[in-house]
Amino acid sequence: MDALKHAIETNGTVLPGNILKVNSFLNHQIDPQLMQQIGQAFADYFQKAGITKILTVEASGIAPAVLTGLAMHLPVVFARKSKSLVVKDDVYSAEVYSYTKNTNNHIYVEKPFLDNTDRVLIIDDFLANGEATKGLIKITEGAGASVGGIGIVIEKTFQPGGTYLRDHGYDVLSLAQIASLDNQQVTFAN
Repeated sequence: MDALKHAIETNGTVLPGNILKVNSFLNHQIDPQLMQQIGQAFADYFQKAGITKILTVEASGIAPAVLTGLAMHLPVVFARKSKSLVVKDDVYSAEVYSYTKNTNNHIYVEKPFLDNTDRVLIIDDFLANGEATKGLIKITEGAGASVGGIGIVIEKTFQPGGTYLRDHGYDVLSLAQIASLDNQQVTFAN
């Protein structure tokens, strides 16, 4: 996706540890026009997959998921990272390691929002080692639902997440695939 690649090249910052900082358009400040294009790209690709719900994890996956849901006319569910006082224990949950925060999070979705009739499209901002996506898959399967596809805004192809998901039969669409983040430079795989 050319507009996304352009945003990464002009506004992304490469940090030590193979971290790509894209907080000026994706995960702190959001470019709504770019998010609309991202949502439409996912909707176009997965339009015939029988999707009934979009699933993501807070917070950075919410913007691309909502715009995908808007384009597909589907509800969006997001896994929370902490329980509020109004949430009971009737949840699907998974433990997820965050590479950029170096912490484990328990993510959860309340049971009324997913069930065995759902075919889920998982949307996330980044795919590196695949921990968040694996957690969302666990939640989906825990609900008895099926995964109809996985949409990733930015994939680091030099890390194992994408290979793992594809090797396990998931249909993964990554809108920007990064081959390396060497010498403060982004090199795209596609």
